[in-house]
Amino acid sequence: QVQLVESGGGLVQPGGSLSLSCVASGTIFRILTMGWYRQAPGKQRELVAVITRGGVANYTDSVKGRFTISRDNAKNTMYLHMNSLEPEDTAVYYCNTVPERLYWGQGTQVTVSS
Repeated sequence: QVQLVESGGGLVQPGGSLSLSCVASGTIFRILTMGWYRQAPGKQRELVAVITRGGVANYTDSVKGRFTISRDNAKNTMYLHMNSLEPEDTAVYYCNTVPERLYWGQGTQVTVSS
């Protein structure tokens, strides 16, 4: 069973930046389309960024131009670089396949606040 471990979250002021990492166990990672999801308090989990095994990326409108998803298949690792963060980006961030097929990890908390 592939396990997912997210890291890199924290507290940042509006306009700041953070970089998240997702490490997946097992070599199957490199053939999967992966995504970053987030869940804000009282809201449903939403998919914010997707990357194919070949590196083609897509984003939800609210993060376009601010977030960049990338992956290193050799390291079984996916990244999310977040710039110009807004309070509305506050959420727990998770990684999973797209559509989600793996057990969810614990996620990493991102809090944007002054």
